[in-house]
Amino acid sequence: MRTIRLETGRPTLDIISYGRAGPGARLTLTPAQIAQIHRTVSRAPEVAVKVTGGGGSTTGRGVHAHFSYIGRRGELETETDDGQRLTGRGVARHLIDDWDLDLEEDRKRLDLFATNRRKPPKLVHRLIFSMPAGTPPQKVLAAVRDFAREEFGLKHRYAMVLHTDELHPHVHVVVKALSEDGVRLNIRKAILRHWRQEFARQLRAHGVEANATERSVRGQSRAPKLDSIFRAAQRGESTHMAARVNDVVRELKAGSLDRSGAAQLRRTRMDVMRGWEAVRDLLLIEGRHQLANDVARFVNQMPPARTEKERLAHELMALVRQQREKDRTLLR
Repeated sequence: MRTIRLETGRPTLDIISYGRAGPGARLTLTPAQIAQIHRTVSRAPEVAVKVTGGGGSTTGRGVHAHFSYIGRRGELETETDDGQRLTGRGVARHLIDDWDLDLEEDRKRLDLFATNRRKPPKLVHRLIFSMPAGTPPQKVLAAVRDFAREEFGLKHRYAMVLHTDELHPHVHVVVKALSEDGVRLNIRKAILRHWRQEFARQLRAHGVEANATERSVRGQSRAPKLDSIFRAAQRGESTHMAARVNDVVRELKAGSLDRSGAAQLRRTRMDVMRGWEAVRDLLLIEGRHQLANDVARFVNQMPPARTEKERLAHELMALVRQQREKDRTLLR
């Protein structure tokens, strides 16, 4: 089987794969692949699964603080792997005792003393599962509940809390790093991709349209919009992105914008485009002309492939042009 891949070795499009068909046979797309193509080109809501870092995962005190934070000091309901629904200020202490995290921390200290390791292992992993605004919060929680049961049930202890205080509903999940059999959970990029796909599948099982594709496949980027950066600056918040904007301004003034990484980004985009062209060709062969047209339109509407600095420079110059146009209008 040959799969179109990025230079990183990961599939450009999971939905594309070619095999050597036997005599009289031809390649076909499976119903699952057709459904994924349709979700992607129709821009179905994309799921988000994040692992939050920080030292709060390596000490009992940090874990206690995180449990208190996600449970809003006992005001929100914490749901556990064994079906308990806990509220009140004692939830954090109860979970630490129930999961034997104090014992794990003691063993960790002895291990560190014996091996002189620099970085202490995590007691827990802190995860966030979220969906865009407008998604029914209880369905998000139900999907995460089913996901956690399948991925961690009878292996790793876990607890979850639904948050609806922001526009996008999200669920905080805390997973004990060491399983009941003494196996440590190590989260790699491949695991995160799998978790996104499974979270999306569980949401669809609950009647919520959801998709899990890589940003590069959709021609999208991570860079936040300038207006959000400016609003943060007006609130007196010094952000990393604000510093990046200042760097771009200085480079534009000097006439030497840093374009490192642009060549690799464009090669990635070319791989993605070739992948989508192959998908369109297969759809045409199978007589799915409308979906093939949707794929072509989706590709044509992809924004240009730009690095973070190129995107920020483009937005800055657009803002400058808008301001100049306003000034000319006022002078007329």
